[in-house]
Amino acid sequence: MVVQFNAAGVEALVAIADHGTFDAAAGALHVTPSAVSQRIRALEREAGQVLVSRGSPCVPTEAGTALVRLGRQLRLLDEEARSTLAAQQGRVEVTVAVNADSLATWFRDVLAEVARREDLVLRLIVEDQAYSAQMLRSGEALGAVTSDPHAVQGCRSEHLGFLRYRPAAVPELAERWRSGRGVDWQRMPVVVFNAKDALQHDLLRARGVTDPEVVHLVPTSADFLEAVRLGLGWGMLPEPQLRPELDAGTLVTLGGRTHHDVHLHWQRWRIDSAALATLTDVVRRISARHLRR
Repeated sequence: MVVQFNAAGVEALVAIADHGTFDAAAGALHVTPSAVSQRIRALEREAGQVLVSRGSPCVPTEAGTALVRLGRQLRLLDEEARSTLAAQQGRVEVTVAVNADSLATWFRDVLAEVARREDLVLRLIVEDQAYSAQMLRSGEALGAVTSDPHAVQGCRSEHLGFLRYRPAAVPELAERWRSGRGVDWQRMPVVVFNAKDALQHDLLRARGVTDPEVVHLVPTSADFLEAVRLGLGWGMLPEPQLRPELDAGTLVTLGGRTHHDVHLHWQRWRIDSAALATLTDVVRRISARHLRR
């Protein structure tokens, strides 16, 4: 027996996932909070289990997350169908999770190509490459640039290439903290992107340093580069950002040929979507031009 969930209930569940409360979901759907509650209760009766954790904010349960994913897929297919049937071609919105360093480097060419199209609207979620696959699991994103090679259930995954990172600093900072043929990694200030950024600390641990004395937090890619350029500390920089700085002599690399390669994968929902297929083709072609293989 095939269970078909009522569309209004699934729509209400997606709205709660998007907005966090029954009241906000009601406002987005232009109905009363009571109507949203009734739709969710009806959907929970159909599913035979609780789909929303009533808290602050309200969040879908594990079972609810599966239906949120279904709702977003149906929304995408509905938009594509409406676009095809409309007398004047419409635009289809595609939500993508991408890490900040990709967005600041090679993914910009993806944006440039999408800008020349009239059938796609991008909604970007900036997330660390080690965590962006979670956006697919929750149904929040339709595609993701991720370091996770294992396809999320219901998704396809393909390897794009890798970004090479190298530790770098301004020459003055490197000279100030010189120790023998290297640098004093324990005492030299370091810049990290955010709490999820493990690149710098992984390098330090490999050198026996677990607790550097000075750690600066700069949570945007462009400002992270600027902080390193200003001498705030050393940091791991992707080659596309680092290469012009090395050529100009504004930065120098540390630790000889030390580097760390972050392999990137493109994961997308396994649904028959022309918009996703188009975007996948763009991501594939652009990454082949910029990433190491």
